[in-house]
Amino acid sequence: MSIDKRVLEEVALSQQEYDLIVRRLGREPTITEIGMFGSLWSEHCGYKHSKPLFKMFPACGRRVLAEIGAENAGVVDIGDGLAVVMKIESHNHPSAIEPY
Repeated sequence: MSIDKRVLEEVALSQQEYDLIVRRLGREPTITEIGMFGSLWSEHCGYKHSKPLFKMFPACGRRVLAEIGAENAGVVDIGDGLAVVMKIESHNHPSAIEPY
């Protein structure tokens, strides 16, 4: 079975992600599996777009006011008495670990 490009667009998977799925499974995925990967690898559940961006921020140092994970957020001093607070709501994370 060949997955149509339109199906990948519907579940927001790139061709590269699809190719990775095929390599890891060692076969073509079923339409149900495509839907599952689309959900689990989505921004909503897996933060596939924002996670790499957050890795660009410092994790420690004099400008880090709250370490990553300390308050489920990060706070970085940007100068002039200002700070940037970053938090990702992770209420979906447990569903990826224990879906039932």
